[in-house]
Amino acid sequence: MSDLKQLYNQTKWAIILRGLLSLGVGIAILVRPIESIAVLALVIALWALFDGMVNIVRSFDLRRIAPHWWVVLLGGIVSVGFGIAALYYFPGLSLSFAIVWTAYWLTATGLIAVFMAFQERSAGVSWGMTMVFGVLAIIAGVFAFASPTATLATLLALISGFALVSSVVLFFAAGRMAAFQGDVRSSFGNTARA
Repeated sequence: MSDLKQLYNQTKWAIILRGLLSLGVGIAILVRPIESIAVLALVIALWALFDGMVNIVRSFDLRRIAPHWWVVLLGGIVSVGFGIAALYYFPGLSLSFAIVWTAYWLTATGLIAVFMAFQERSAGVSWGMTMVFGVLAIIAGVFAFASPTATLATLLALISGFALVSSVVLFFAAGRMAAFQGDVRSSFGNTARA
């Protein structure tokens, strides 16, 4: 029982610490947006390096069971190469990647939605909202290409907003855990007295 109680307390405090970290990240982005852009660029470069190294190691494990293991190896090499280049051309290459990736993602999502709207229309189901979403996503993708500064600002605002909202959710979860723990304690206390 004491192991379960200790695990529960550790989990509750881990959630609280994650909430504090999310809150700190959200506030830091709002207070220091220019520095946050540099951090975003660094995170992208380091993520590419780490992801590439993991894929390279994983490809050798896959070699025994997957005939196309070399595809994972090639992807890992490309990712490590990008990470090294992003660190060398810091912060420009990482930020360009973030902008281009966001623009392509929005455009591709919009094109898929427009295609789906035509499919829905031919199937006789409601298709208007899917078409509106697709067109808006394509417009946002074009805007992301045309205005890199606004794209970066939007990305930072989204990251900050996500961090702030997740901190509230995590604090709420920790509070619920504490309330549940109190309910269990009082239930066991009443059982012991009876």
